[in-house]
Amino acid sequence: MIHKLHIYTGNGKGKTTAGMGMALRFLGHDRTVLVAQFLKKGNSGELTALGRFPGATMMSAPPLSGFTFRMTDEERRQAALDQTAFAGEIRDRIELVQPDMILLDELNNAVALGMVPEDLALRLIDTALRFGETVSTGRSAPESFLARADYITRMEAVRHPYLTEQLRAREGVEW
Repeated sequence: MIHKLHIYTGNGKGKTTAGMGMALRFLGHDRTVLVAQFLKKGNSGELTALGRFPGATMMSAPPLSGFTFRMTDEERRQAALDQTAFAGEIRDRIELVQPDMILLDELNNAVALGMVPEDLALRLIDTALRFGETVSTGRSAPESFLARADYITRMEAVRHPYLTEQLRAREGVEW
């Protein structure tokens, strides 16, 4: 079977949601999925809901101790070690589970922020593509991902209450 790489990137809302929607579609066809989230707390409604399906494997990286631009050098170094180790755990789990679809949520940002080495991320993508359709999300997709991708969608932020009203992220809407 031919497996393709999908990239959801850009500064607009909906990248994770699009990837989770594809995971839901696969589950609706009785296929298996593996969803792995980098950089996030692991408490999103999507993870909870999708994790209830048979055939769904959910993985979350160790949470960051805050925004990367506010981290000390030591916090940043530890976060990079944790996120890089998580990428290795995902590769091992993919080979074990052999899912039909793999969502690597926020992998684009993990690479852009220096939390996961780009060469390791590309090997992770290659492993995922051996077994299933693969999606990588996040604001800042590296050029190497874009060059490798079969599908690229750029989300554009036209208006968002966070910017216009300083409205904080809301449960069920942003997470």
